[in-house]
Amino acid sequence: MKEIYLINHSKGALGLRFFGLGPNLKPNNGLNKLQKLLGNNTFWAKNRTIKDIKKCLANSDVIVSLWLGDEIVGFGRALTDGIYRGVLWDIVIDQNYQGKGFGKLIVKSLLSSKKIKNTKKLYLMTTNKKQFYSQLDFKEVTTQNLLIREI
Repeated sequence: MKEIYLINHSKGALGLRFFGLGPNLKPNNGLNKLQKLLGNNTFWAKNRTIKDIKKCLANSDVIVSLWLGDEIVGFGRALTDGIYRGVLWDIVIDQNYQGKGFGKLIVKSLLSSKKIKNTKKLYLMTTNKKQFYSQLDFKEVTTQNLLIREI
């Protein structure tokens, strides 16, 4: 079986963004693999360009990727002010590896990160994984409204 690597990237994921680094800090076309993971396993991130993924990573506070050998099979990121509010984004597990605990590993890694772990309130949005996130102590909110402004 291939070795599992959980990478807690530095803020902005410099190695992944500029050099495509994966496990053991080795170049392995990581950005293209991330783009493929997002495109093949989501409906909301299918058309992200490499340029936009780089910008997204550059502006993220916490970034985690999960690899089996040299293939990326999981990803997640977060933004936060470090005390009051944070948001988890883009949590994705390759559909061929779902149900193996990898999603929990990604979320728990994000939640235990230095920047997030003491944040008072964390938000996330999901279309069809509410039951999964409820296992990790996220609760549905009915007292607030989600508003979106798209450009």
